[in-house]
Amino acid sequence: MRWIQIAILLHALEVAAIAQITQMEYATSPAIGLGPTSKVMRRDPSDIIQVGGIYYIWYTKGAMNSGYDATIWYATSTDGHSWTEMGEALARGPKGSWEEQSVFTPNILVAKEKYWLFYTAVPKPFENSGPGITKTALGIAVSDSPNGPWSKLETNPILRASDDPEHFDSLRIDDSCLIVRGGKYWLYYKGRQWGDTPENTKMGVAVADQPEGPYAKHDMNPLVRGGHEVLVWPYAQGVVALIGTVGPKGIAKTLQYAPDGVTFNKMAELRSVPSAPGAFRPAAVNGSDKRTMIQWGAHIGTKAGSLPFLERFEYTWSIDSAEDGGGQPGSPPASK
Repeated sequence: MRWIQIAILLHALEVAAIAQITQMEYATSPAIGLGPTSKVMRRDPSDIIQVGGIYYIWYTKGAMNSGYDATIWYATSTDGHSWTEMGEALARGPKGSWEEQSVFTPNILVAKEKYWLFYTAVPKPFENSGPGITKTALGIAVSDSPNGPWSKLETNPILRASDDPEHFDSLRIDDSCLIVRGGKYWLYYKGRQWGDTPENTKMGVAVADQPEGPYAKHDMNPLVRGGHEVLVWPYAQGVVALIGTVGPKGIAKTLQYAPDGVTFNKMAELRSVPSAPGAFRPAAVNGSDKRTMIQWGAHIGTKAGSLPFLERFEYTWSIDSAEDGGGQPGSPPASK
């Protein structure tokens, strides 16, 4: 027992020593080319990567509010403000497949000189309520180029909802966010228990030795008892998670830090948070320079008369810590 108490104390001291955020400024601005429209839905943006001076983003696109009848598209930009939609990246699966109804909520990993597009999918028939509600699962597509073409893995789905109704992820498993850590691939995801509501979504992780898997769910799941969307990134020696508006007091609208990638504690409270964000994360895709905070990305915007759309968000941090690595390299200029 004494050793457990000492370990908890050391962990708390490490979290306290990582960073003292003395000021945070948050702003949004248009993602030109991906903005409001009454006929097209764009939501659930991936993290953003930069390849050859070009920024890439993937997202869910359809004609309804949710992602349960959609496909995955992508866009490019030279400045992170104005975007050009390039076309569909990933289509639905064939009749009778686990992904016949919809593919959505993409995220990107760059590893082994390839691009790995993680995504969520649901089969037909699809039900979003009642005793026959449909479970989700995660898949991967791989390409030699961020422009595709993408090949779905034969091992899909690579992660399924639990068969145990008591588990936190026995109904929904969604929203992949990837980190390369210690030579392994950490797939953070959100889960929802069978019979529970979106307000009780929690965060877990599955780990693999190779980007394609197999992924094994961590014994300590769920790691964070909140967060309806997942945004994590490497920082100092550990992992930071940005938790949105879903979760109990002390978890919702916070930054959570885990020195070991699994034991999260509150790092800071946030006045403003993006909705289902994806961030520009150059360090997260190649495992280098784990000392930077995110500075900008895209999230879901809302506007009367419009379906969900994408807009840019920006954070400016004032951090008082010896561990702070300063500004994030490769960031485009602030909003014009």
